[in-house]
Amino acid sequence: MLKIHQLFFLNTLALFIGTLVIASIVGYYTLKEMIVNDNINHLERTLELVATKANQSNTADHYAKSIHNQTDYRTTIFDTDGHVIAESNLDKRSVDSDHNRIEIMHSAIEPYGVAVRYSKTFDEDYIFVAKQIPFRGAVVILRLGVTLHSVMGYFYQLWTKLAASFVLFIIIALILAFKISKKAQYDIAQITHYLHEISAKNYMAVLKPQYFREFLQITLLLKNLVKKLRNRDKQKRKYTARLRLINKQQNDILSAISHEFKNPIAAIVGYTETLEEDPNLSLAIREKFLGKIHSNAMKISHMLDRLALSVKLENNDLSIKPASFDLDSLCRDVTSTLVGKYPHRVIRYEGSAKEVYADKTMLDLVITNLIDNAIKYSENEVTLKLTEHTVEIIDQGIGIAPNELELITSKFYRVQKNSWDNSMGLGLAIVSYVLKLHDTHLNITSTLGVGSTFSFSIDTFRQISSTPHHS
Repeated sequence: MLKIHQLFFLNTLALFIGTLVIASIVGYYTLKEMIVNDNINHLERTLELVATKANQSNTADHYAKSIHNQTDYRTTIFDTDGHVIAESNLDKRSVDSDHNRIEIMHSAIEPYGVAVRYSKTFDEDYIFVAKQIPFRGAVVILRLGVTLHSVMGYFYQLWTKLAASFVLFIIIALILAFKISKKAQYDIAQITHYLHEISAKNYMAVLKPQYFREFLQITLLLKNLVKKLRNRDKQKRKYTARLRLINKQQNDILSAISHEFKNPIAAIVGYTETLEEDPNLSLAIREKFLGKIHSNAMKISHMLDRLALSVKLENNDLSIKPASFDLDSLCRDVTSTLVGKYPHRVIRYEGSAKEVYADKTMLDLVITNLIDNAIKYSENEVTLKLTEHTVEIIDQGIGIAPNELELITSKFYRVQKNSWDNSMGLGLAIVSYVLKLHDTHLNITSTLGVGSTFSFSIDTFRQISSTPHHS
């Protein structure tokens, strides 16, 4: 199968050759007719001229010879019956008399008798023009003739020149067609290369056809198509990344649940098997083991509650129920509860009465989670501080590396992967969601080996609408 530029070149070549052939045929017959007619006109004018000098000659033979000498035309004089009176090129006796000659008959009824025919006398084609003229008191027919071969000699010279011009024109046209074909080939190669780049998803490839407006229009259409493909590919990548993230989150959930539930479940199973296998255990040990079982069961229940809460918050399925209350009183209650939970740890509180408008239950969860988190990652005292504008939880623990500060509020993320944490890494994620529902956010400052400060602004608590809303 031929390429476009090859088809263009071959079609152009066929067009020009066909044009040359047709032009040659038409030109040949047209020029031939023009030259014959031009010679007929010239013979007619010559007849008019020599007819005025007819009476200057004494005899018809002399008259015919003088015309031939002046014009080089074959000159023949006939009487009205068609008999030869005089002949310039031959002995008149060798010329047959024939009144049926076409030019002789036409001259009797028309100003000129014209014929292009074969002459038996000279065995050649001739152009004859005859006219009746007065000569020495009688009417005679003066005929001039020229061979068609001599006339066509000029035609063939002219035609040769024209044919050479045509050939030169064809050569020039073919050169131009070849150059145009090369330009088309260049633009097509540009488009082909561009399509290869796009198929390789190189959407930044450049396409600049240089010669043809049609290719420029194709370029604009291709660029619009590539733009759509790029946007679609971008959306596809986003969708794929989102699917991967969802899969990773699901795996994280399963992994976290499996890991974090393993210890309390193993403890429950162990204590239960011991109670079943040894019926002679003392009452004190039984009560101790039952307490352990209950404690671990509560841990599992607590972790499930946090997981369910996290899912609800993330899916915006949980609404807040704000009300006015004293935040100072809530902070004191949380501190007292956690002191009872961690009797060997020092938890200090600094603050004064502060009326706020917020969801008390959720703020209890936030402060409890933050203090829980501080206790788990530090061994020294933890301070809860309520100021005019913020709530702060300050620890003197291991601190957080700068590259982890933006990650610790993500679900299932923990600073120390192997440390004990019943929240499964959900604590700070839940805190962030709850604070977001209250139009505020968690601020974290930390220094490795020194400690961390978790705080949030309470300025927005007095501005929250009294109507429950969804995040």
